[in-house]
Amino acid sequence: MTKRNAPFPVTPWLLLLPAMLLLVAFTHYPAVATIWDSFFSTPKANRPSAFVGAENYVLLMNDPVFWQALKNNLLYALVTIPVAIGLSIAMALWVNDKLPGRGVLRLAYFTPTVLPMIAVANIWLFFYTPQYGLLEQVTQSIGLPSQNWLGNPDTALWAVMVVAIWKEAGFFMIFYLAALQGISPTLAEAASLEGASRWQYFWRVQFPLLMPTTLFVLINALINSFRLVDHIMVMTRGGPDNASSLLLYYIYEIGFGYWDSSYAAALTVVLLGVLALVAIVKFRFLDRRTHYQ
Repeated sequence: MTKRNAPFPVTPWLLLLPAMLLLVAFTHYPAVATIWDSFFSTPKANRPSAFVGAENYVLLMNDPVFWQALKNNLLYALVTIPVAIGLSIAMALWVNDKLPGRGVLRLAYFTPTVLPMIAVANIWLFFYTPQYGLLEQVTQSIGLPSQNWLGNPDTALWAVMVVAIWKEAGFFMIFYLAALQGISPTLAEAASLEGASRWQYFWRVQFPLLMPTTLFVLINALINSFRLVDHIMVMTRGGPDNASSLLLYYIYEIGFGYWDSSYAAALTVVLLGVLALVAIVKFRFLDRRTHYQ
């Protein structure tokens, strides 16, 4: 007897079809169209778009504002990602213990996450306002000189970093708290019987088991660090002298401020390349240290 071939599984593909169509329409097609547009000039009222090859990328390589924005963005990511993740782990460990009022603590840590980005920026804009802002009142009460935090090129970017860390740490805490609650309590009992300290138990047992969560949080933190535009627009508009300009804000400024869509497309391709490269490196090196339960 000949074995009949199994029928093609149509049902799973039909179930995946809506999600696949949305993914292609709103992710893959825009990415390909952006790469294509980066090799053409921006169409004008009396001048159609023309193929210019790598001209936009040559212009990008000689653009000092682009290099400043890229440098700012890399510094922003290198500072905000580890600090936000470190704070989120510390907060998750704290509120995971049996503390009185831990529900209120969890709510307090998570509240900045649910606030709209524009609202957060305006709240901190009041904190940083010279002469009568909340931070200014605190520094003046202890005898420190007045400081224009958002108007000084040396402090503007750092002031924005503080806002981002304050908003993101509580969001990442939720993932770590869920992961900690999924660790079997028998591991803590075994570590206690072995005489392990609290730090040893965290470093040798909890932290390795948190690596899948850390990998997930790292990728999200990386994406968040390169897509920030709301805070910059409300608080500094990239100033002073591009000291707080980040890559996505510069893309927005070129695309919608100067209406140079082709050059904005080239900048977007560079942004996608940076994100892809860093994500590949993270998956390649961190996945080796990830222990799945």
